[in-house]
Amino acid sequence: MDYSTKLSYQSMHWYNDGLKKAKIRDLTGAVASLRKSLQYNRDNIAARNLLGLVYYGRGDVVEALVEWILSKNIQSHDNIANYYILKVRETAGELEAINQAVKKYNQSLEYCRQNGEDLAIIQLKKAVTVHPSYVKAHQLLALIYMHTEQYAYARQSIRAAHKLDTTNEFTLRCMHELNQIRRSRNVKLKEKEKKDKHTVTYNLGNETIIQPVSSNLKDNAGIHTVLNIVLGVVVGVAVMRFLIMPAINASRQEEVNRQTVEFSDQIATQEAQVSALKKELEEYRSTSEATQNVQATAESTKESYEIVINIAAHYRAKDMGDAAMVEELLKVNPDSLGTAGRESYDEIAGELYPRVCNSLYSTSRENFEAVNYPAAIENLEKIMKMDEGFKDGEAMLLLAQTYEESGDQEQADLKYQKLVESYPDTDAAATAREALEARNNNAGGDGQDAGDAGGDEGGEEGNDTDESSDDEGSDDTSAGE
Repeated sequence: MDYSTKLSYQSMHWYNDGLKKAKIRDLTGAVASLRKSLQYNRDNIAARNLLGLVYYGRGDVVEALVEWILSKNIQSHDNIANYYILKVRETAGELEAINQAVKKYNQSLEYCRQNGEDLAIIQLKKAVTVHPSYVKAHQLLALIYMHTEQYAYARQSIRAAHKLDTTNEFTLRCMHELNQIRRSRNVKLKEKEKKDKHTVTYNLGNETIIQPVSSNLKDNAGIHTVLNIVLGVVVGVAVMRFLIMPAINASRQEEVNRQTVEFSDQIATQEAQVSALKKELEEYRSTSEATQNVQATAESTKESYEIVINIAAHYRAKDMGDAAMVEELLKVNPDSLGTAGRESYDEIAGELYPRVCNSLYSTSRENFEAVNYPAAIENLEKIMKMDEGFKDGEAMLLLAQTYEESGDQEQADLKYQKLVESYPDTDAAATAREALEARNNNAGGDGQDAGDAGGDEGGEEGNDTDESSDDEGSDDTSAGE
């Protein structure tokens, strides 16, 4: 058995384990098993779709959508993830309600950090009302009830979370803690009842007096009463000062520290989940871009083959003009063709391109002489696509001259420069070189003329008015000429 087959078997084993756990609502265990399945085989569509359903079942809709989108990206057709995504999109109101529930949950965390448990309870009640399957909201609500010693409400919330996810570690820990609190309270209640049977309790002013029941009350009960009151006051003050108050303060501080640690852990978990989602979304985006590029290349290849096959049929039947066939061939990407397709393309192009180039070149000459520069440029650019070095660069030279005459000097210079670099030993290149040199000389001459004009103005300041008038007359005559 090869390595890939072993990985596939391991992936399916963990998928089946996750499926069994999901059926009994062991959602935490199902998530762990399905993640192991995806570690062995990232393309296990069934495991990824089931993981999304498990996330959705415990209220984590965002995580569910991420898994379904990744599944759709791996297999776009015949994938039930498409149906899941469509159903979520169709229930836009429900999705908005879930989004509001998540916001209320995050707001509750912020209230808890500010010791605003009452406000947090209000927000969490609203969250579980609009999103009853939100396990995290039920857990946090139970935790706050425990913190505020509302144990009956805490038990209701934790039971709701347990119904949704039967093996969640945090839920089980909270249930155990509530059971311990109940046992402790029952023991204290029994001790109090037993103590009440053997004592007599009565109030004296602001003090509560607890006195053992005695069958032999003496006549001097007043003295004993006073002594008991004094002793009770002293003992009560001492116990309150040295035992009860430090214990209460220590208990409160310990509880605050424990809550702080738990809230910090929850915040760290949320941040880790957000980071993981961002990473998965980035992977999905990069994969989507690569897929789009591959699809574009495939589409271009398909279109090129269709054009070559179609033109080949017309070429053999001779029922289509050369210009029309060339117009279609220019749309082909030769590099995307295979060996047979490229041979057919080269055969047809080798026959048609020279004839059409000659015809277009003659037409371009006529357009240039008739000062119809746009038409000449259009025809010459087609020649460049078919044969850039047509007539040893004469076509490119004519294109450069046409650009220059039409006022597009930048394009003209580019074509001149390309002639000089690509076809240096041709007459067209020599003409292009002369044109570039003449343009450079004209640019330098303009700068020199400007400098000379500045010098002449400085030298002529001493001339008399009559000479200036004569010069102006001469300039006027020259301008008239």
